Amino acid sequence: MKQLLTAALFFLTSAITFASFQPSPSKPVYVIVHGAWGGGWSFKKVDQLLTTNGNIVYRPTLTGQGEKVHLATKEVNLETHLNDIINTVLFEELEDIILVGHSYGGMVITGVADRIPEKIKKLIYVDAFVPEDNESVRESWSSRDGQVVNEMGYIVPSWVSEDKLPPKDVPHPGNTLTDKISLKNPERLTIPTTYILTVEKGLDPEADYFSKHAKRAEKKNWPIKILTADHNPQWSAPEEFVKVLENIVSQ
Repeated sequence: MKQLLTAALFFLTSAITFASFQPSPSKPVYVIVHGAWGGGWSFKKVDQLLTTNGNIVYRPTLTGQGEKVHLATKEVNLETHLNDIINTVLFEELEDIILVGHSYGGMVITGVADRIPEKIKKLIYVDAFVPEDNESVRESWSSRDGQVVNEMGYIVPSWVSEDKLPPKDVPHPGNTLTDKISLKNPERLTIPTTYILTVEKGLDPEADYFSKHAKRAEKKNWPIKILTADHNPQWSAPEEFVKVLENIVSQ
């Protein structure tokens, strides 16, 4: 009898523990994809704010970036990064996600939406690239000063330094910027999508670097939100950024 009670208690405890780790269907689930040179670490504050408000947040780091910088190889490409996010969604058994892409992350979430549209409830582009089929980041990206390509084929802008301590920006795999995206699934176009254009205070939105991508979004009839912040609202305006995200999701 004692053994039966012990076994029953064990299974009950296991079931409760397992259930506690499962995403609640009533809570919005965000998957945030960072931009070039960054990592999931850069959205730590946004994660904390969203989680405090009752949301569930995943902020995976792309291969070769952030804490995964030790996995950097010449073979890392756009397909690698698409699989990073697709596998996060599949292995975590996520459904009805809000997929957020910042900057280069717009390239990634576009490809992910083409592959697994059934897993996505909403797409949100944050000062991000909006690629068309068979287009690369480089094709719509003007040159920037201070960038070099290291022996691994990684792009190293002027602000990236080996002397800095983590967390920090790191070199970004060049293949991901020259690879052309392949978009074949029309179901991707049915996902409700919003574009957030970040504009620094006092500046003309038309002069913003990503305004051309916001215009692409506008032509697709996506709602456009203007957020007063620099290109990295996760640092310059995290509270306002979270408010805009939650407002989009609640609509």
